[in-house]
Amino acid sequence: MAKRSNTNNSKHSLSLPFLFLLFLFFPSLCFSSNVTYDGRSLFISGRRRIIISASIHYPRSVPAMWPGLVEAAKEGGVDAIETYVFWNGHEPSPGNYYFEDRFNLVKFAKIVRDAGLYMILRIGPFVAAEWNFGGVPVWLHYVPGTTFRSNDEPFKNHMERFTKYIVSMMKSEKLFASQGGHIILAQIENEYGDIEKVYGDGGKPYAMWAASMALSQDIGVPWIMCQQYDAPDHVINTCNSFYCDQFTPNSPNKPKIWTENWPGWFQTFGATNPHRPPEDIAFSVARFFQKGGTVQNYYMYHGGTNFGRTAGGPFITTSYDYDAPIDEYGLVRQPKWGHLKELHKAIKQCENTLLFGNSKLLTFGPLQEANIYTDHSGGCVAFLANMDEEKDKSIVFQNRAYNVPPWSVSILPDCKNVAFNTAKVKTQTSVVEMIDENLQIPEGWSIFQEKVGIWGKPDFVKNDLIDHINTTKDSTDYLWYTTSFYVKGGEKISNQSLLIIESKGHAAHVFVNGKLQGSGYGNGSESKFNLTTPVTLKPGRNDLALLSMTVGLQNAGPFYEWVGAGPTSVKICGLTSRTLNLSSHEWAYKIGLEGEHLSLFSPYQNGDLNWKTYSQPPNNQPLTWYKVIVDTPTGNDPIGLDMQHMGKGQAWLNGYPIGRYWPRASSPNDKCTSTCNYRGKFFPDKCRTGCGEPTQRWYHVPRSWFHPTGKNTLVIFEETGGDPTKISFAKRQTKHIS
Repeated sequence: MAKRSNTNNSKHSLSLPFLFLLFLFFPSLCFSSNVTYDGRSLFISGRRRIIISASIHYPRSVPAMWPGLVEAAKEGGVDAIETYVFWNGHEPSPGNYYFEDRFNLVKFAKIVRDAGLYMILRIGPFVAAEWNFGGVPVWLHYVPGTTFRSNDEPFKNHMERFTKYIVSMMKSEKLFASQGGHIILAQIENEYGDIEKVYGDGGKPYAMWAASMALSQDIGVPWIMCQQYDAPDHVINTCNSFYCDQFTPNSPNKPKIWTENWPGWFQTFGATNPHRPPEDIAFSVARFFQKGGTVQNYYMYHGGTNFGRTAGGPFITTSYDYDAPIDEYGLVRQPKWGHLKELHKAIKQCENTLLFGNSKLLTFGPLQEANIYTDHSGGCVAFLANMDEEKDKSIVFQNRAYNVPPWSVSILPDCKNVAFNTAKVKTQTSVVEMIDENLQIPEGWSIFQEKVGIWGKPDFVKNDLIDHINTTKDSTDYLWYTTSFYVKGGEKISNQSLLIIESKGHAAHVFVNGKLQGSGYGNGSESKFNLTTPVTLKPGRNDLALLSMTVGLQNAGPFYEWVGAGPTSVKICGLTSRTLNLSSHEWAYKIGLEGEHLSLFSPYQNGDLNWKTYSQPPNNQPLTWYKVIVDTPTGNDPIGLDMQHMGKGQAWLNGYPIGRYWPRASSPNDKCTSTCNYRGKFFPDKCRTGCGEPTQRWYHVPRSWFHPTGKNTLVIFEETGGDPTKISFAKRQTKHIS
């Protein structure tokens, strides 16, 4: 017994110092037993903390990428990973839940935990996020008595049920900090304060109900509500903006939290590409912590990809790159990533004095100021800010002169030496190249020609033009509207016969007598469009088929679920004796494409009976499905699918949904800049590139989707026509220049 006791004592004498060193050098591994807060900061395990967080949305990448993305964020100096929870991805039909593959929330959360990072879980469950329907399931719109984000009981019942489901899942895995886990904050609702008044007398009661419902979940960590200016006690209201240094919580007992700092912006098909300079991002972050901030989150740190039909908008691109510090493909974007890493390092040097010190404001001119923090142990931190957009300024502080560039902040962790200036970028710049690699096709092409108009039998017939979304319920992008009309014998047909369509959106292709006549589209600013296109008519019967399309559903705004799509007026002009109004004609409708019905994109599709084989595929042929077996690209570089020679459609690899492709070019007359002046407040149109070029040419295909054997099935559905022989893979590579 004595010998066994000595062995145990010896074991303890080795493990305790080891644990002490582990906790000393890896404090984030010691997850909390409680998270509280006061007006200055969060307390995590009784310790005040400054938290720098990074948004990574799990379904916008793939599980094979998650560890690398999280590690790159950690290496970049962040303390936490933030994500929304995507309701419509998890509950595709009432009561049927899905948490596999890209939607495996628990797996993602555990990868974050195992990396030693905290997590901020934004349950919503409305998320906006440029995600289809704002993350709310489309089926919920058709539950009687439901108005989204209102005080109506049906919506609240479903919202509460889903929230409880997610909370229960996290609790069962012991992921909340109160259970020894790493989730330190949770969010309910999202940016509702901006539109609360639009909902009338029910707006505020709904917001208060949402807060109360969240608090009743007893998760043991604080709840937040972003942009919720009237958030009740015990719920922290937070800021979303390009700048939040002037934000003040609605109670002196709540800390200053920035849930969305936008380091870039999203893209829409047919528009130029936005970029936010790293100097300005760093300036905004430094100003936030200078003015008493405690938690700052980059939205997005890695944007990723809107795979399949998950993009919202409408017209949000398949790429959700967001000009983020980690790009869509998982590569760090320099100098943005490195510049922010150095910023984070400087802020962390100041953490103790910032959180425990007293602050004093000094002014040195109309646009120059400093915030000085001093603590009882003699610590001193200074932020010297020059808000002038044009001129350097010399700031004399403690008898020393500091040159501060325009629109910048110098951080002095000891009130003497400048550890970091937001305008001085020392990180080398990375240049990204897409290196084409021709498709290696060991076999020929398989083709399926989609029928124009009704395939099989009509789903229904009606003497009216009906709403597209209410008909498809977003089961597909596509809805056929078909009718016929007669040109009377002897009636003269003008060479200038025109078809005139008015539509609520989003896009349409027009076929007359089986031939494509023209196409019309809205854009990211306006979904509605009018199309006037010449048409070729013949005496007697003429068949008109409109393929109406959605390009992602509305994802935000008051009562957004009621926004419709589809044609509202169809007329023929150019007949000698009349204008033919077809709007109230008898229309036959068909939901979706025959190829979708046959699951031509699926590797489990029943045989090849529907396909015809060609050694070379037909070009410029609308409504065509292409299938080809391709080899896996060599190497380990990320892969993009080059679709610049195609029209518009969707793509799949081995059954995985790459997403919508549309190399729609922006106007060459749009305002683009070869360089971006970081000085002055940023806005999405300030720094644009790509005028006259496709908004998105390459489409991310994750490496994990390829078969190691090299036999991969690529399926393309092309709506208008293109040259599939010019489709290629491209390897994404970076090279560095000083």
